[in-house]
Amino acid sequence: MTYDIHAIHHTGILTRDLDGLERTYRSFGFTLSPRSRHMLAERPGAPLQAGGTANLCALFGGSYIELLGIVDESAPDPWHAKAMADQYEGFRLLNLDSDDAAAFAEAMTAAGLSVSGVLDLERDVDTEEGMRTMRAHAVHFDPRATPEGYLGIAQHLTREYVHQPRYLDHPNGARGVIAVLIVAADADIDAITDRYARILKTEPVQAGPLVVLAHKDVRLEFVRASAAADVLPGEDAPAPSYLAAMTIQVDDVAAARTMIETGGTPTRTTDAGFFVSARDAYGAGLFFAAR
Repeated sequence: MTYDIHAIHHTGILTRDLDGLERTYRSFGFTLSPRSRHMLAERPGAPLQAGGTANLCALFGGSYIELLGIVDESAPDPWHAKAMADQYEGFRLLNLDSDDAAAFAEAMTAAGLSVSGVLDLERDVDTEEGMRTMRAHAVHFDPRATPEGYLGIAQHLTREYVHQPRYLDHPNGARGVIAVLIVAADADIDAITDRYARILKTEPVQAGPLVVLAHKDVRLEFVRASAAADVLPGEDAPAPSYLAAMTIQVDDVAAARTMIETGGTPTRTTDAGFFVSARDAYGAGLFFAAR
């Protein structure tokens, strides 16, 4: 079976302090969807069960940032969010966008990569026509084989319930997540980059300290841990390999920067725009740039 990856589906920031995460991202000028609890399947074909996580999302019409919180420690945890948070909280999730989760799972298995199979996900969302149930398929890589983060693909079955027009306008002018930066332990960078190259079916390109994989609307950037300070000066390293930062496209870099700084968050200038430290953004470095 053939598959295609055509975009970054979503990035995810995990915390046990969802209220604080929500306040912070609203102060950055993001419009957020209403909070919603998850219904999750533990394995392919298993019944959905109420999990202990809820989310809000900064939606852009294509990609989105998921603000994911553990809101009930006693609830079932079929997707292992508590174990993830026990390791460290912050930028933990990267999902790529595919229109055929089954084909993707089959291709990865044939390539010798350990994946979950196709998992079902549902959550209720408020729409202008009333409450509706969004549905999606997901395929997760075995997290023991992806030390940089929890990697998967997602396939929306009801995209219109998620990317509702009323949530797509952001006071900071954000338009989408256009790149993700991954710091890889020096000993693992070749294996990590090769895995993503096989997933995207593209070849890596060296760009200064970065190794770049670009395919359609996906841009993934990799840097050796020993060179991370060249692109992330002063940033903490939560693990030997980790999802370090994402790049958010905005209409007007200066206006977005003014909004964030007015809210009390410091920024620093970059070649393409500005940067908000992961220390001030719940563990996710945020590059803002105009494409």
